[in-house]
Amino acid sequence: MTGRGRKIRMEKNRILLENKPDIATLLAKAEEVGRLAEEEASEADRNARFSDRVAKAIKDAEFHKLLRPKRYGGLLVDLRTYREIIRTVARHSVAGAWLTYFYSMHEVWAAYLDPKGREEIFGQGGLLADVVAPVGRVEKDGEGYRLYGQWNFCSGVLHSDWIALGAMMELPDSNGPEYCLLALPKSDVKIVENWNTIGLRASGSNGVLVEGAYVPLHRILPAGRVMADGKPVGGDYDENDPVYRIPFMPLFLLGFPLVSLGGAERLVSLFQERTEKRIRVFKAGAKEKDSAASQRLLAEMKTELNAMEGIVEQYIRQLEACQKEGKTVMNDMEREQLFAWRGYVAKTSANIAVRTMLTLGGNSIFKGDPVELFTRDLLAVAAHPNSLWEDAMAAYGRTLFGLPGDPVW
Repeated sequence: MTGRGRKIRMEKNRILLENKPDIATLLAKAEEVGRLAEEEASEADRNARFSDRVAKAIKDAEFHKLLRPKRYGGLLVDLRTYREIIRTVARHSVAGAWLTYFYSMHEVWAAYLDPKGREEIFGQGGLLADVVAPVGRVEKDGEGYRLYGQWNFCSGVLHSDWIALGAMMELPDSNGPEYCLLALPKSDVKIVENWNTIGLRASGSNGVLVEGAYVPLHRILPAGRVMADGKPVGGDYDENDPVYRIPFMPLFLLGFPLVSLGGAERLVSLFQERTEKRIRVFKAGAKEKDSAASQRLLAEMKTELNAMEGIVEQYIRQLEACQKEGKTVMNDMEREQLFAWRGYVAKTSANIAVRTMLTLGGNSIFKGDPVELFTRDLLAVAAHPNSLWEDAMAAYGRTLFGLPGDPVW
């Protein structure tokens, strides 16, 4: 490298470092968001929604900008800092971490829209939600399209300003129906109050109904193409921006194991804390911490946490390697290995939750008890389609034999 080349590179690195947020400050804000979500946990679980204060705290912390491209005001957060932010919130509240993750990660699909769509959505500045399931019906209307349908599981919808919804449709340059996300302002959708679930209740992930809302072409993301080629619609983007140097879907799904890991860490901590103080009245006043069964279980769960941490670390290393190389597409086996890792973390976290509750016994089953709440929330995370153990292992196993993987995850 010439002396001039080194100077240019040093100048770029200097600018990059100056623009990066302070990690300690971000983690302190994550603690604040987590503690606020934990304060509201019981009431939010009963009401099937957090108050507006939680979404406001996430927005005030600018966590929705964590992965946004720098051109549109993004914070240039590295993946390890992102991991610690989500994990920190999750130790206080799984549902709070779920929203923190989704409000930040939803900005990724917006970053791949046509430049006019990016400017419109990022310029408005509101929080984003989505449902990626392609269940909508689309009709052509002039230069744009009309969208119809009902989607469930719209996490963050109660506090968002924009919503992207999945549908199979033909674009002007399509060769046939293709998978797309259509972005609408929330004023164009009707919220369907149907969020009555076993866990993640505080996330308020209600359904949405759309009855012919108009969507211009610049707010339609051909998501299938983006997953296939890793390129934003319409060009005009900084190829050196970190968000554009990682495969779309593997990055989009990163938050799931982070939420699960943070929640499992909290449960293991609660198990150890309560076991140390527990006296067994039906065992002649024996101290539970002297029980070989509880000692063994704590050791097992701590080791499982270590294993999950290792898998999350490997996941991030894979994305970092892509980022360094600018590799925006993975082959099927690479994708499904990440699916398998997400499935492992989800299943292991749910198992930790159930064993914690069953071993601690009756005092952990009261509604609103942290063990009871964290258990239900982690079960709900593990039930998400991209976390399902059987699907993940089957998909990864197919690719190990050279067969096609899952079409989405």
